[in-house]
Amino acid sequence: MLEWKSYEHPRLRIPVYSLYGEHREPTSEMLENMDVLLVDLQDIGARYYTFIWTMYLCMRACEKSGAAVIVLDRPNPINGVTTEGPMLNTDYKSFVGMHPIHARHGRTIGELAQQFRDEVFPKCRLTILPMKNWKREMWFDQTRLPWVMPSPNMPTLDTATVYSGMCLLEGTNISEGRGTARPFEIVGAPFIEAEKFCSGLNALKLPGVFFRENYFQPTFQKFAGELCGGGQIHVLDRDEFRPFLTGVEIIKHIRKTYPEQFQWKQPPYEYEWKRLPIEVLIGGPVEDLFSD
Repeated sequence: MLEWKSYEHPRLRIPVYSLYGEHREPTSEMLENMDVLLVDLQDIGARYYTFIWTMYLCMRACEKSGAAVIVLDRPNPINGVTTEGPMLNTDYKSFVGMHPIHARHGRTIGELAQQFRDEVFPKCRLTILPMKNWKREMWFDQTRLPWVMPSPNMPTLDTATVYSGMCLLEGTNISEGRGTARPFEIVGAPFIEAEKFCSGLNALKLPGVFFRENYFQPTFQKFAGELCGGGQIHVLDRDEFRPFLTGVEIIKHIRKTYPEQFQWKQPPYEYEWKRLPIEVLIGGPVEDLFSD
């Protein structure tokens, strides 16, 4: 919810509209006299990454206005084969989940646009510009394309690899590593004993991952300036690794080990002011995954 404002491009003298601030869906004024809206966004394969929902809202607005939508398809960086996590419960729709897909959805942004058109916006004039030479089993580094950060806290493919599970930590009072050079690969809090924490997680023998004890001091967000104990996630086999399962098990482990210190984060979260952030993230009641 770090918003930005619309402005006028200083050289081209044309309006640049923010869709992450006062408006998240284009208004009729924004689309006035517009023939085509072009979507050129790099998704990272997780339901909570809001780029796909900005596209969803653009498709909804363009269906109303009559403007055509062209989506430039791009690779799913964590492959287009593996899906994981629950399907969104439609009673829990939010800006991190507006249509039923898995937490790790296994689709490209073009495939998602096609699904949204077929299932929600039948009158949207949609065109997908396809990719060449992409295979579903590819990870982004196998495409030979350069990694360009789609957002500040998505610096590497390693980040995207763990994100669809580690983003669940945003629904807690535990640091997910924002404010460090390894967001989402690092987890911890001032009250966590790093060695005991990682020993307990490694004993679970979760597929494709090893937890190394770590101490870190975030520069912003949770526990900024405080020394946190915890662990760094080292993915040993990315095809075996299950990020959503890993994120769930980390939270369960912390709740069991530190029941008095652990807390669910309270609203608001991504423009949802009533439901718990963890429920917004998992797309259903907290009891579905974290029963006491």
